[in-house]
Amino acid sequence: MSHGTDRREIPQRGSRWAAKSADMLAAAKLTPNQISVGSVVFAAVGAAALIWSAHTDDAIIRAVLLAAAAACIPLRLLLNMLDGMLAVEKGMSSPVGDIYNELPDRISDVLFLGAAGIATAGLVTADRVDFGMTLGFLAAILAVLTAYIRCLGAALGTGYFFDGPLAKPHRMWLLMIGVLVAIAEPWLPWSEGWALFGTLALIALGSLLTCTRRLRRVSAALHARSKDLPS
Repeated sequence: MSHGTDRREIPQRGSRWAAKSADMLAAAKLTPNQISVGSVVFAAVGAAALIWSAHTDDAIIRAVLLAAAAACIPLRLLLNMLDGMLAVEKGMSSPVGDIYNELPDRISDVLFLGAAGIATAGLVTADRVDFGMTLGFLAAILAVLTAYIRCLGAALGTGYFFDGPLAKPHRMWLLMIGVLVAIAEPWLPWSEGWALFGTLALIALGSLLTCTRRLRRVSAALHARSKDLPS
């Protein structure tokens, strides 16, 4: 696979502003790999803001931090789209492009979802188990597994399956909604942290369904291929 040649459908990729943004990045001599690394920077900043938001008693500072975290999510997705556009449409792919196409995405998923779990620490506990943190890292593991199964299918020759219900963009948009709701929690009839806790539960469940669906499609493709082989 070359960098980004097997891509999920993104409607915004065909827009004029996306093409212009790709032109500007190419004119700035940025490579797709550098842009991929940049997406991790936004994820790290967003993760830090999420964790910090849980350690301040000032409602305004908390809201600003959560708003910063929410803003980093679409910026991460934007760079994920633009790196592929430069690689494929500008012909700037590199021999190690596949690594940069996948690894930064997985790191970003773990950063965002793990940080969201840490931000709920202490909300729901039993004995020594913190369910918020557990849920955050469970969601992160399942998110990585969705990509692993997609890549496993490709390695087995069945092609790439980008099926949801919670593929990467959907997970991130759902997390952004959860973070935005968390901003309003001081004025809502529940304790701070429940918006992120509920969002992580949805992401974990949706990612599990996504893993199951992709695995079934890979299995079906392998069974179909075996029937076509001469006996």
